[in-house]
Parts: sequence; C-alpha cells; structure tokens
Amino acid sequence: MEIVLKYLDPVIRIASFLLLPFLCGGLVQKIRSYAQGRVGAPVLQILYDTWRMIRKKPVDGPFSGFFTEASPLIACLAGVVVWSLASFEWGSFLLIPFLIGIMRFALLAYSVENGTSFAGMGAAREVILYVFCEPIMILVLVVFESHLVFNANFASLAFGGLFLLGTSLVILAELAKPPFDDPRTHLELTMVHEAMLLEASGSRRALFELAQQLKTSSLFLFVAKMGVYHGEFFLSRSIPHYWLDAVSVLGALFVSVCVGYIEANSTRRKWLWVPELLGLNFIFMLFLGILLKLG
Repeated sequence: MEIVLKYLDPVIRIASFLLLPFLCGGLVQKIRSYAQGRVGAPVLQILYDTWRMIRKKPVDGPFSGFFTEASPLIACLAGVVVWSLASFEWGSFLLIPFLIGIMRFALLAYSVENGTSFAGMGAAREVILYVFCEPIMILVLVVFESHLVFNANFASLAFGGLFLLGTSLVILAELAKPPFDDPRTHLELTMVHEAMLLEASGSRRALFELAQQLKTSSLFLFVAKMGVYHGEFFLSRSIPHYWLDAVSVLGALFVSVCVGYIEANSTRRKWLWVPELLGLNFIFMLFLGILLKLG
C-alpha cells in the first residue's frame, strides 16, 4: 500500500497533464450546451477534432511565409511549456505571462503575415487585451507566490472572494470569453481569436487550437491551486501531496463548469467597455493586493 501511495502523486499529475486540457475545454462546451437546453458534443470532442485536423495537410494563402510555418509550432510549444509549469511546478509561476506572451506573438505574427482585414482587426483587439490583462495577471501571480494564508473568518474570506472575482475577470479576458468576447460568434465582426485563424487549416489549425486549450487548462488549474495553496483548511493539516493534486484537478474542472455556465448566460459587451473594465480591475486588484500584504 505504501508503494502505491508513493507513486500516486506522479500518476495523478501525468494523467491530468495528458487529459485535463481536453476535459476543461470539453466541459465548457458541454455545460454551455446543457444550460441552453441542448445535448451538445461529447466532452472529448476537442480531442477528436484535434486528431482529425492534425492529419490533414494545410492550405496556405498567397502571402504565406516563414511565420505561417513556424508560428503554429511556436504557439504549441509555448503552450506545452506553460501547461507543464502549471502541472509540475518546475519553476516560478511568474513565467506564465511571458510564455503566454510568446503564444500571442506567434498568433499575431501568423495573422499579420497573411494580411487579411479580419486578421488585422483581431490582432489589434488581441494586443489591447494583452496590454490590459498582463499587468493584472502579474499582480495576481505576485500574490500567489507570497505566503499569504486566507483564514476561516469573515474578513479573510471576503478579501479572498474579492480577489478571486478580480482574478476571474482577468482570466475571462485572457481567454476572450463573455463578457469580453463571445466564442460563439464565428465569422462575425465580434471575434478576437477566431479572426486571426481564418486562414489556418489542417495541422496548423490543430496546433493553434491545441495551444489555446493548453493555455485554458493552465489558467483554470492555476485558479484552483491558488485556492488550495493559500487556504487555511489545506495548510493547517498534514494532507498528502496526492490529495492536494486531486483537489486541484477537481477545482480546475469546477472552474470549467463555471465558465461554461457564464458563457451560456452572459452576452458580449461593447468593445469600448472592455478597456474601462480592465483598467478598473487593475486599480481594484492593486489596492486589494496592498491591503492583503499589509494585513
């Protein structure tokens, strides 16, 4: 029994590393379908679609060049690195914004090189999201790397809830989810990520989609670990590591369910409203982080 418990922690981490990216995205789509009264696609439909597209030969446009071939690989490799960081914690979580920045650069380079008007619009909006999201993300990661503990009292739980609310807003903006963008509005003027991938096809489209799922699962797992690693309930007891990993994985799946419900019951706001909300969120998180550090 001791031998089984000894290897249970790496088994949970490896299993979650392989399956969680597809489960998180699949759960978001499934819960969104159920909330709208539809059956929806299977939970692992993203895995099936990725495997189907990765075997197809891409069709390039007349303006394709170096970034058309290299950007999908760069984005996918950066996604694997950020997902391994969130899963195995081999380094500081402060590397997450820089790795996500590499993924963004690859996506922007691909869209700009192909030169379509839709891609240019999507690239401009993606840069705006990046400029407003990354400072807030760095503030959240600085708090995560600290030794703060949320105790089981009203004041601590209130601060923790407000901090979780601000973190949820920046993650929704980072993933271009409602109310910042609507992934259901394909081929319309409201899309961000989809506009930059209109020229992608075959294996290159699959690599971009895989990178997006890896980033999504990384952020969901990060939110779950933030609650586990800074909660008094988990820190005040000698809980084995495999239990903490299992709770983190279940927390990531719970975040996926919440995001799917938000997608089904939220609408996209006007784009001019997005920078104002993210700017206010930055000021809110800055003051909240100062109060948490002083407390």
